[in-house]
Amino acid sequence: MNELAEIGPILNLALAVGFLMVTAALLLSLWRLIIGPDQPDRILALDTLYVNSIALLVLLDIKLASSLYFEAALLIALFGFVGTVALAKFLTRGDIIE
Repeated sequence: MNELAEIGPILNLALAVGFLMVTAALLLSLWRLIIGPDQPDRILALDTLYVNSIALLVLLDIKLASSLYFEAALLIALFGFVGTVALAKFLTRGDIIE
């Protein structure tokens, strides 16, 4: 697992650019969550936030050559999907459990 610890300069640059771009997307999604004009926009921003956080965890996992962050990303994806479905159902029907 430590054979990836010594990464090349091109992968290092690509990871740095990836971190920058995903962090910018995370901040823009947070901005949309705060000032969103209505509830569906806020739910979409929340959905985008968890996808961006998964991307950051995967990039960090590649950078550190570990497999721990992949498991955390999988859990965030699972909880994010369930949360998005619950919020969408709440907006359309008014309650989550029928």
